[in-house]
Amino acid sequence: MHDKSIELLNKAIGDELAAIHQYMYFHFRLDDLGYTPLSNLLKQTAIQEMGHAETIAERILFLGGEVEMAASTPVEKIHEAEAMLEKAKAMEQESIGDYNRFAIECAQNADSASKKLFEDLVAAEEAHFDQFDRQAQFVERFGERYLALQSFQGRGGEEPPA
Repeated sequence: MHDKSIELLNKAIGDELAAIHQYMYFHFRLDDLGYTPLSNLLKQTAIQEMGHAETIAERILFLGGEVEMAASTPVEKIHEAEAMLEKAKAMEQESIGDYNRFAIECAQNADSASKKLFEDLVAAEEAHFDQFDRQAQFVERFGERYLALQSFQGRGGEEPPA
């Protein structure tokens, strides 16, 4: 009866797992570059995506389905902060579009709870997009200076070396 919802929810699980992996990769790379605040943003976003995956999995199990734990895409090895933010924005945009379509499809199949879950995910992904977009605007506006300042912020509040 809820086969279509389970299929859509499992697509969403795959996308959330891909986002978790990608954002954690970005977190590691940015941390290595000394961009601690930006690194922490990606880490926190990955943790939020884990919460999304858990909520989706609970819904799949409630509907009597099997949770497919396979990321939808492999991690892209991106090393520049600006390109990472662009990739993150694109991933969030794709999720927003997918989850809006999935909500409509669940409504058409008389599954209001899954529809609401997808609507809630849209709001969360829009917030992620906004954070990444704001950071990308700062990088575009201030360039390497913005990223360089982050390296000092990540050193426990120390003053920049003289």
